[in-house]
Amino acid sequence: MRASVRTPAAPAAKKTSAWRKMKRGWRLYALIALPLFYLLLFKYVPMYGIVIAFKNYTASTGILGSEWVGLEHFERFFRSYEFGRILSNTLILSLYSLAAGFPFPILLALSLNDVKNRLFKNTVQMVSYAPYFISIVVMVGIILEMLEPRHGLVNNLIRLFGFEAVGFMNDPSYFKSIFVWSGIWQTVGFNCIIYMAALASVDPVLHEAAVVDGASKLRRMWHIDLPGIMPVAVILLILNTGTILDSGFEKVLLMQNPLNLSTSEVIDSYVYKVAFTSQVVNYSYSTAIGLFKSIIGLILLVAVNKIARRAGQSSLW
Repeated sequence: MRASVRTPAAPAAKKTSAWRKMKRGWRLYALIALPLFYLLLFKYVPMYGIVIAFKNYTASTGILGSEWVGLEHFERFFRSYEFGRILSNTLILSLYSLAAGFPFPILLALSLNDVKNRLFKNTVQMVSYAPYFISIVVMVGIILEMLEPRHGLVNNLIRLFGFEAVGFMNDPSYFKSIFVWSGIWQTVGFNCIIYMAALASVDPVLHEAAVVDGASKLRRMWHIDLPGIMPVAVILLILNTGTILDSGFEKVLLMQNPLNLSTSEVIDSYVYKVAFTSQVVNYSYSTAIGLFKSIIGLILLVAVNKIARRAGQSSLW
């Protein structure tokens, strides 16, 4: 008997080309075009200038014409007597800010989530996140006025209780605490919004079941609300760890004075002074220091992300 010949299957419908997909969703591409252009122009194109960290850059010869010196500027920074002090100040200030500031938005969000009085809840939210919109210059001005030794509000209260006035901004030991806690006051309300949004996605059926089982508010907060926002908290922790050496250049510089410089000098402020205010301007040296800071931040970001992924938590990738 003659064997039947199988005809080849009809070819699958041709997939829509990438160009047709872009043409179909051109509105979305138009929407993302401006932010993408901003990233390319101000974030990626300037990366070409990193090469001057390995050269003795002079404006007259340009980037390509400058002498190549390799890792000389990095070695100079590592051998500098200021390296240990600047690095320790930066790490202590950043870790202090992270450790003290990370829990407060979570605690505020968990507390406000159980408030039933809408007027009180909205008032607390508005009062807590309003300082975020105050500029750094104004914020530092408020801090300096409140801590002023002769007429500041804080020292007036200290004298009211019979104690001597304290020169907070002139004592290096107070700088880090003033910097960190004023920052928490300014940002806690705004950061709380992120966790409030995460709490809104928690299934209310879980709370209803827990109430039926007799769970208290504290138990429900610990076993339902906190695990519900944990993925968001881990992502924010990873991002904050990646920028751990970015200690708030503007605020640090505005709060600095010759008396507290021993504890207030950080990498960012040092780079600014080397590049723009020193008697001998050295762009290559300051770029090398900034590149060192960025590399450390990248290493920390990758490490914390890997730890979070191995621990079974949310991660960036």
